[in-house]
Amino acid sequence: MKGTAQCPRCGATFTYTPYPVPTVDVLIACPGKGIVLVARRFEPLGWALPGGFVETGERVEDAAVREALEETGLSVRLCGLLGVYSDPGRDPRLHTISTVFIARADDPEAINGGDDAAEARFFPLSALPRTVFDHDLILDDFCKGHAAEYGM
Repeated sequence: MKGTAQCPRCGATFTYTPYPVPTVDVLIACPGKGIVLVARRFEPLGWALPGGFVETGERVEDAAVREALEETGLSVRLCGLLGVYSDPGRDPRLHTISTVFIARADDPEAINGGDDAAEARFFPLSALPRTVFDHDLILDDFCKGHAAEYGM
């Protein structure tokens, strides 16, 4: 798919190819407490896994740790890769490709919504709310294949 834009310097019209944008999501698992979800402060509103855009020059692992801290107040240790989610319709704003990590919080009591998250809280697997993006699918994949491994 091609797009057209106008050069801000000279005004010439040019053709470009938009590419998917790399993102990360972090599934923070805490036995006895559940999974961390954040209430999004911006559209699309709703509950979501903590995550966001990978910055230029940043490794996806570092982006995951940074986003978890910014949105939940939790310092996390990445435990594994859950998967890569790339459905072009997964984010209504633009085509993203998310690398999804499973993590543990160093101090679960430090949870506190921040940055793009109005709130952060633990949800037991038996009482997960509906989520935005494709996060219901991600949570389902975790529950089917990894929950027991993480003491959930």
